[in-house]
Amino acid sequence: MMVPAVLLLFGMLIAVAAPRLLARTDWPDREPVVALWAWQCAVAAVLLCCALSMTLSAAAAWEAVRGHVFATAPRAVVEAYALGTAGAWAPTTAVTLACGGVWSAAMLLREIVRARRRRAGRRAELLVRAPLLPGEEPGADRLVVLESDRPDAWWLPGTTPRLVVTTAALRRLKGRQLDAVLAHEQGHARARHDWLLHCSAALADGFPQVPVFAAFRDEMHRLVELAADDAASRRFGRLTTALALVELNEDRGVFGPCPSPRADVPQRVHRLLTPRTRLTAVHRLRLTALASLVPAVPVLVALMPGLRALG
Repeated sequence: MMVPAVLLLFGMLIAVAAPRLLARTDWPDREPVVALWAWQCAVAAVLLCCALSMTLSAAAAWEAVRGHVFATAPRAVVEAYALGTAGAWAPTTAVTLACGGVWSAAMLLREIVRARRRRAGRRAELLVRAPLLPGEEPGADRLVVLESDRPDAWWLPGTTPRLVVTTAALRRLKGRQLDAVLAHEQGHARARHDWLLHCSAALADGFPQVPVFAAFRDEMHRLVELAADDAASRRFGRLTTALALVELNEDRGVFGPCPSPRADVPQRVHRLLTPRTRLTAVHRLRLTALASLVPAVPVLVALMPGLRALG
């Protein structure tokens, strides 16, 4: 029975090849939304390979699992997988991959709990800095203005999402620049970028030895900002969005020679000021379809013996 081994090899191939292929091309910076989808499909394919290999290995190792997996399958299909010929590797592979799946779920749960705690802390801090007025309901206002000498704006996700803007940002940003900043944060909220960041962080923290998950996390942080920049620039222009980024970050040392926590801001400003031609709609559709086919390959590999038996 070679299908589980083929699935694992294919998953390793995607894990190694996908980051390199995406790093060598220039279109992810031009089409960050398509790049986000391509990264999600690549990681989903790796996880699918592991899940399907685990299922088939468990079916080969234990009769009880086999009865559930192939409960309604014809006899010819069961014989096509040659489950009875599996060696001692089957239970080891199944248990190892199952432990990996449980660990992934635990890491995702931990990331969700941590995110909720962070949001609760920020909401409590927000309530202290902007207390409710008499008769005002908690969470009624989706826009909160904070008194602060530091220009800033951020979206606080949750059951009642809120957009927070400081008074320094209101004083510094002129006209459409403020609208561009708000559109940037609303772009994050509409696309639910917080969930992408949580999932990528959970995989990277849970499997630090797997380079594809670390690359997935890093690219998610970068690409979601580019996608939100594009959402703002489509409505208010690239120059306006770039100037708004400069106004918000020029006091944080991000444009100096020393590295800073927000070292990506100069690259984002440069990208907005020197726009490159977008891909055509047909090219974008082709890339999206090609990325969507990657997770389908493990499914086809897993079903191939049964399809041949039925055919």
